Amino acid sequence: MKYYSRRVIKPEDLNPGQSLFGGRLLSWLDEEAGIFAACQMGSHQLVTRQIRDITFHRPGRQGEVIEFGLALTHTGRTAVTVRCEVRNKQSLAVLATVEAMVFVNLDANGRPSPHKLAPGRRANRVSTPDRKPGL
Repeated sequence: MKYYSRRVIKPEDLNPGQSLFGGRLLSWLDEEAGIFAACQMGSHQLVTRQIRDITFHRPGRQGEVIEFGLALTHTGRTAVTVRCEVRNKQSLAVLATVEAMVFVNLDANGRPSPHKLAPGRRANRVSTPDRKPGL
């Protein structure tokens, strides 16, 4: 998993217990993973379809620098699935994991549309000695 961006936890990000508000973290994750998915798909328009298996492992505290790890785990015709991990930059302690965030590529009319990584797209086919390109 590669870590792509970082944020500093500020006072306005805290809940009444003085730890990072879970909703704030999920908002950041949705934004970061959405940018990652759009770049992978070559998409200009996508939506978050699903977020599954969210686990908060430890609280984030004011002043901590956290970083977002993202990995593509599945590619479908119109969607991709991303796994996410948030950790403390200094200690590497994991704050949260999301096993699956599904993003759907949309066309100009807002309908699901194949993306550049879609299985079966000509650009993604692999040539082998037994197979001619484009077949």
